[in-house]
Amino acid sequence: MASTEEDTSYIDYETFLSPSFSPSTFANSLVLGTNNPTDTPLDLSTPLSRVLFDTQEINTHIDNLTTKNALPLLSHTQEQTSSSERIVHEIDSQVAGLNEGYKRLEKEVLVRHETAEEVKVVANRLWETIRLGRSVGRCLQLGRQLEIQLSEIYGIKTVAKDQSSEDYRALVRCSNTLLNLQELFYKNGPGEEGHGLERVDAIRTLQTSIITPAERTVQSKSQQIVREFSMSTLSTGSNTTTYSRAADTKSRTTSALLSLYLLSPVATKKPKNEKWEPELLIQSLQDYLRTALTSSLASLSRSLASLPTLDRTLLEISARCQNILALETLLLSTTAPPHPLLPADQEHPSDFLHPLLSSLETGSLPSYFWRSLASGLSTKVQEIVGPSARILRNNRNSVREAIRECVIRGSQARPGCQV
Repeated sequence: MASTEEDTSYIDYETFLSPSFSPSTFANSLVLGTNNPTDTPLDLSTPLSRVLFDTQEINTHIDNLTTKNALPLLSHTQEQTSSSERIVHEIDSQVAGLNEGYKRLEKEVLVRHETAEEVKVVANRLWETIRLGRSVGRCLQLGRQLEIQLSEIYGIKTVAKDQSSEDYRALVRCSNTLLNLQELFYKNGPGEEGHGLERVDAIRTLQTSIITPAERTVQSKSQQIVREFSMSTLSTGSNTTTYSRAADTKSRTTSALLSLYLLSPVATKKPKNEKWEPELLIQSLQDYLRTALTSSLASLSRSLASLPTLDRTLLEISARCQNILALETLLLSTTAPPHPLLPADQEHPSDFLHPLLSSLETGSLPSYFWRSLASGLSTKVQEIVGPSARILRNNRNSVREAIRECVIRGSQARPGCQV
């Protein structure tokens, strides 16, 4: 029936159903079909009426089809609706199962995971606290050890004699303890032993009240021992030195040298294969030589202006040179230990003498002493004027011979000067 109406309908359905249908082309054909191209103005009412009539015709045709096929359409729609309801019901049951599974999973996994994360944070903090507590305990133990060793340096007064028995080897023990503390403070990176120590009040108090004063005391005591080093007996008039005195002087000075060597600063970032020099040790030895030169030059310049005191002055200068010679022997015989804070790729000296000779740019300490004394003496001699200068010129041969004997005597190691 519908097919018959389509056949008798004047509407060209094939044109509208064609894939190449164009509304603008169709409208243009209607306008040209009802007007001449030369007409002015164009009559658009006729093509518009045609379009409206066709639209009404199609609408009427759709109403007729839906009315005639209402029951099949309703049945199909009802079937689709029932199918959709069944699908929604099935989906709801599956979604409910998924929700129930998610809740169970959340309870069994997510909640436990969150609890585990909290436990992990607590465990990490406890571990950091334990590690920091161990580091603080070690620092306090080393600080207590440092106090005991520091008291051993000055010793305890005996009852029989109002003298103190000083243990100079405690200087080296104090230096090693100070190095252990410095090494602990240097390891302050995350996860390292000394990380976080600077935030502990007890450690800051330990540094200010014990470590820094102890380091200053050990350094000052060692420098004092080096300044007071003396092995010669020329200035005292004695020809011999007891073995116990020589051994005590050697032990005391060696301990001081080792302490200054260990306490010398070490740069943490230096080029590889660069030779490290114990700055504190070299500076103390240079001060010793400078003091000997200054004292010798001042006393010799005074004695040249007053010749009766020349013999005594030359004897003192020879004694100073013998002390320098003994110090050179001691420095050469003392093996430099490996520095705990020195990186493995940096060289360290084999003994204490060569770094000093390198800094002074000389081959031996006695020759450096005599050359430096001679270079400073020429200026002092020119300052002598008046009768003293005339007496010095008249006795220049004897003065020259006395100075020559002084140099020979001072450059020879006497039995009391050997270490």
